[in-house]
Amino acid sequence: MPSPTPIQDAVALRLERFIAQMRTESDEYGADAAGFLGAAAETLIGGKRLRARFCHAGWRATARFSDRNAAETDALWDICAALEIFQSAALVHDDLIDNSDTRRGRPAAHRALENSHRTARWTGDAAAFGRASAILLGDLLVAWSDDLLETALRVHPYAGTVRTEYARMRRDVTTGQFLDIAEESAWIVNDNASHAERALRVASLKSARYSIEQPLILGAAFAGAEVDQVQALRRFGRPVGMAFQLRDDVLGVFGDASVTGKPAGDDLREGKRTVLVALTREALDSPARTVFDELLGDPELTAQQVSFLQATIQGSGALARIETMITDYAREADLALSGARLDNAAVGDLRDLARAATVRSA
Repeated sequence: MPSPTPIQDAVALRLERFIAQMRTESDEYGADAAGFLGAAAETLIGGKRLRARFCHAGWRATARFSDRNAAETDALWDICAALEIFQSAALVHDDLIDNSDTRRGRPAAHRALENSHRTARWTGDAAAFGRASAILLGDLLVAWSDDLLETALRVHPYAGTVRTEYARMRRDVTTGQFLDIAEESAWIVNDNASHAERALRVASLKSARYSIEQPLILGAAFAGAEVDQVQALRRFGRPVGMAFQLRDDVLGVFGDASVTGKPAGDDLREGKRTVLVALTREALDSPARTVFDELLGDPELTAQQVSFLQATIQGSGALARIETMITDYAREADLALSGARLDNAAVGDLRDLARAATVRSA
């Protein structure tokens, strides 16, 4: 996914400065704590900086309506960087919950911490240490995210609005994550016809809102956007976020491991109850659905079994339906920008970002 270099560079610089500050402030805690902070810093390497980019876009789309001389400030980059740190926290906990081994082509945080235990020749269960440490690592990243947010809002006229939006984002993600893991157990007692709706709710809360819509609104709130502008950005951000998550679901099943950084068919081994899975099950007859259910969620799926499930999904028509949904969401988002009282140049950037978020291979 191409990334605008100035935004990516500005966020990377702010993260580097912040991490250096955290290391300095933690010197007295000793070498083990330094290693823990290093593990947190590792999680911030790479990524698309998607949330930072949408936050910047929301600010740019509205800033000059309230201030003709509005300029990018350190405080703006603080909020953009805070979102990236929050994203890392969510991924650390997500990989732990899903028992994923890799992230962005490198060991997931809990696996890296497990390996550090072994390398140091410490006593006890290395895997248990990795899991426990990853919980704390995610918590530390959430705290870092809050630290940067408060730095940005130390003296700011719209601090209250930004804090309210940020708090809502945190609650939504946490609730969405719970609903995601709950659905992996609850699906069996719910009517098959309700599965797609339930999966869409999870997609909205766990990913779509905090990946696209809420970063946009945070940027706009920071700029002092007016009600109609916020509403336009929400009408744009919600469908882009849904299209983004549906594309993620497709890549979780059909993505190229060398591009996504995760094993092919990882979502199938984890038993993710996505919209793609719900639509597949709707289309299958009872015997085929039984076979599908028996395989889905088996962590020991062979490459041949993954291929069988992929073919089943494609043959059911579910993949085609998801692609249609992505197209429809993208069209809805594009229409939301028509006539909106937003900066013209920024509208072009928003359309480019929407395409990059929904037409991608990683």
